[in-house]
Amino acid sequence: MNLVVGATGFLGGEICRLLAESGRPVRAMVRSSSSEDKVAALEGMGVEVVRGDVRERAALDDACKGVSAVISTISAMPFAYDPESNGIQQVDVEGVERLIDAAKAAGAQRFVYTSISDNMNLDFPLRNAKRAVERYLRDSGLTYTILRPSYFMEGWLGPTVGFDYANGKATIYGTGQNAISWIAVPDVARFAVASLDNPAAENATLELGGPDALSPDQVVSIFENIGGTKFEVTHVPEEALTAQQQEATDPMQQSFAGLMRCYAKGDAIDMSETLRAFPVELTSVDSYARNVLAAG
Repeated sequence: MNLVVGATGFLGGEICRLLAESGRPVRAMVRSSSSEDKVAALEGMGVEVVRGDVRERAALDDACKGVSAVISTISAMPFAYDPESNGIQQVDVEGVERLIDAAKAAGAQRFVYTSISDNMNLDFPLRNAKRAVERYLRDSGLTYTILRPSYFMEGWLGPTVGFDYANGKATIYGTGQNAISWIAVPDVARFAVASLDNPAAENATLELGGPDALSPDQVVSIFENIGGTKFEVTHVPEEALTAQQQEATDPMQQSFAGLMRCYAKGDAIDMSETLRAFPVELTSVDSYARNVLAAG
């Protein structure tokens, strides 16, 4: 049995779909407050759904019974965030560490953890939480795989963070000239599933990016060429992002500012060696742009 924690998220849901389609048994742990539509979609795939919360050890012990592998994509950011009761410390650190303990106690053979790119190396709460859990997992004695994806196309090349392709407007963090290996969520899901039985994933940390390292300015040009619309571009200087992080009092606001600062510095990842061990066909920004512009 494979347990996916964070299954109602985009990445976790895609992992569940891939596992179910391949005929592997899948159990998804969802919170009692999870969207019933998302839960029904999981059940429609043939996924076994259990209710639980990473803040409750007893629920984790129940979810991990009979499990051979655990895949964790859970994070308080951004949709479930509550600074008092469901924040980065409670979920991204203590909750995932509690899940690691439960997996080990249940005799799980593999733990796959979704972190963030090594180049996201500034001091901010989410980054610090991810690195703390990585250390905890490495020291746990479990066979582990740590996935470190770059910036998700679906998030960072979408309207939520200012890349409003439908209306030809883009907010760019920094100069727009530093390359990023933008990666698609479904591709990260493929790496997560492949990690379950690929020897190259055993006790490995995988830096993950897309097929091309492209600057935000180059991405804008791709969207302009495909959509035939000239973008209105606004640049946010690194100095403003640094000030934003320093002035923020909320860990999620601090983390978003930190992620934007890392974006401004660039995140180019060479995937040649990784792809030799994991022959995943990566989604290009060009393909992503064509899909979202056609859908919109």
